Amino acid sequence: MDTSAHPHWPRDERPRERLLAHGAESLSDTELLAIFLRTGTAGMPVMAMARHLLDEFGSLRGLMTASHNGFCRVRGLGTAKYAQVQAAMEMARRVMDEPVRQGDPLTSPEDTRRYLAARLGTQPHEVFAGLFLDNRHRVIRYRELFRGTIDGAAVYPREVVRQALDYNAAAVIFAHNHPSGIAEPSQADISLTRRLKDALGLVDIRVLDHMVVGHGETISLAERGLM
Repeated sequence: MDTSAHPHWPRDERPRERLLAHGAESLSDTELLAIFLRTGTAGMPVMAMARHLLDEFGSLRGLMTASHNGFCRVRGLGTAKYAQVQAAMEMARRVMDEPVRQGDPLTSPEDTRRYLAARLGTQPHEVFAGLFLDNRHRVIRYRELFRGTIDGAAVYPREVVRQALDYNAAAVIFAHNHPSGIAEPSQADISLTRRLKDALGLVDIRVLDHMVVGHGETISLAERGLM
């Protein structure tokens, strides 16, 4: 039975009807999740289940970025639902990727910011990535370079230089995420950027920017004058 359209529910508890009448942006996180889940479990209608899951994971983001084990530990969830969530997340990333594709020139800093935020903003762990460009600032390749805590010891300039030379890049934009959600660059981020800029400068590859991605915010070190 599709509990999201149950005739005895109050009208404001019918999220699919509200979406069709008022648009997806008018729905709460609970209502969006209820539509995504489609059905509840025995003794727990889908809206109640959606509320329970948001309480359990703390937020919609917490649910969508949960690990496989953490996700499947919750009653009513399992591998099939986890795969469904991951597929939805990847589709959203690919839609957000559209403004910046391989072979496209970077014509807008905002498109680049959105692209990197889409790639990195939902990662549950820290990822350091490079966007490699040719001499006309066309995208050659986006590449995740390192995972885990990003500090001076974790990122090796020699390896980054090797990657840039392999792609025959003329320039690179670095980006990494702060899973804590706070995008403010640390002193380690600034120091690492300068070391990479110096190393790549020796082979005539320019570092155009280093962006730090948080939850809903992306900070450019170049705009801050920290390069």
